[in-house]
Amino acid sequence: MGHQKAKWMAGAVVALACVQPGNVFAQALADLPVRELRGEVQKRYDAALAAATDTSVVSANSNVYTWASEAKVQCGIALGFLKSGIKDGESLRRCDFAYGMMTRRPSPTPDVPIAPPLPPADNCPPEVASTFFFDWDSIVAPADAGQSVAFMSDNRARCGWTAFTVVGHTDRSGSDAYNDKLSVARARVIADMMGAAGIPADTIAVSGRGEKDLRVETLDGERTPANRRVEVRVNGMGER
Repeated sequence: MGHQKAKWMAGAVVALACVQPGNVFAQALADLPVRELRGEVQKRYDAALAAATDTSVVSANSNVYTWASEAKVQCGIALGFLKSGIKDGESLRRCDFAYGMMTRRPSPTPDVPIAPPLPPADNCPPEVASTFFFDWDSIVAPADAGQSVAFMSDNRARCGWTAFTVVGHTDRSGSDAYNDKLSVARARVIADMMGAAGIPADTIAVSGRGEKDLRVETLDGERTPANRRVEVRVNGMGER
């Protein structure tokens, strides 16, 4: 994948956090039982996987490959949650949006070339710039972390981001003391990646909350993918 395509995908991944899809897929499916929902998401995952591995799609001069890759990742995350009986609204929304972008018909080419618009302000997440999900008992950054970090680095001036708070979290398996340390270690991994991408270290604050701020409430001892995360929050917004 070329450098420009990688940068474009990074923007797409984080921009999805604040884009509202043109349909109500996630909301409509929220009423379906997990068994039926899993089948719907699986269809989208299979289609995205097929497109992302199709040589004609990969070599085409279009964004289909990029959206297929994003749909494959997000639908895969949604399926992972569903295996635990969890309907994760965020990954469902991102899965459906990327799938819709992958399958939409291209607009007719205008007769007169039109200059591309500037990136909209909506592509600047106002609070949580990105969320990174970790495997159980792991401090290894997810495979697509570099893309999201690159987006934050490339767009911090345009979006007016002057400071970042990197907060680590864990699920409820393990002791409180162990999880406190694990959450900080996860946050430092992402913060180090941000620093390596050119974000000044003095604009990054690192902390860990252990299992204190759960995204999904669970019983003590449960392993829950949604809770094993690092959230990068923008806490020093400047003028845009």
